[in-house]
Amino acid sequence: MFGMSVFHSVLERLKAEQAEELTNEARGGWRGTVIGAAPGFIAESSAHAWASRGAVEQAYRALAADERSEPFSMPDYLTRTSLAEVASELALGEAETALTLAAKRRRFAAANHPDRLPVEARVNATLRMKLANMLIDEALRRIEKPTVTG
Repeated sequence: MFGMSVFHSVLERLKAEQAEELTNEARGGWRGTVIGAAPGFIAESSAHAWASRGAVEQAYRALAADERSEPFSMPDYLTRTSLAEVASELALGEAETALTLAAKRRRFAAANHPDRLPVEARVNATLRMKLANMLIDEALRRIEKPTVTG
């Protein structure tokens, strides 16, 4: 790699690594090194180790298939997507404080946040979260708005 630019030496190293990966795949698995691991930390692959890895992989795939076999059914609460229904669930009152509103927002998000739900439910969950945030933000504005006496 002497006499080459840094770019060309990196390209050559990547080509060599790619060729090694292809060779390893042809042999039936990955047999590279783990960056940062001391030599001897990872035992040389043996037939037993690779066989047990295969058994673990098969068990994982079998469990994953079981998890997907059940079709998703939308929970009833996620079908309630109107402003009135979300407002009813939040049960916002006149005596709300910034702390109680923050707690209601967290509680609602724990059950409705789209990132916590399956893909099929995310459209409804997103709509519910937008409505809840809008209602809570409006309640916060009413609390923080100074009253004018005159």
